[in-house]
Amino acid sequence: MNNKHRKTLRAIFEEPARSDIEWKAIEAMLVAAGAEISEGSGSRVRIALNGVRAVFHRPHSRKETDRGAVKSMRRFLESAQVMP
Repeated sequence: MNNKHRKTLRAIFEEPARSDIEWKAIEAMLVAAGAEISEGSGSRVRIALNGVRAVFHRPHSRKETDRGAVKSMRRFLESAQVMP
């Protein structure tokens, strides 16, 4: 992971949860961490990382991820043993 990916990872784990993290930055960080990302139907994105799988929805009409999705991503990353 490069410095930008580590910054995105730290932002996901900040409290209170942020609502200004761009989804494309999260996806780039996940790929750098070794995740496999595949397209689902509609705005769904399937992610597999370290044996843990999850489905997320890409935000639409905005490029930033909302607080609820950031909290879900944090739980997913904790399950996959990826933390700052």
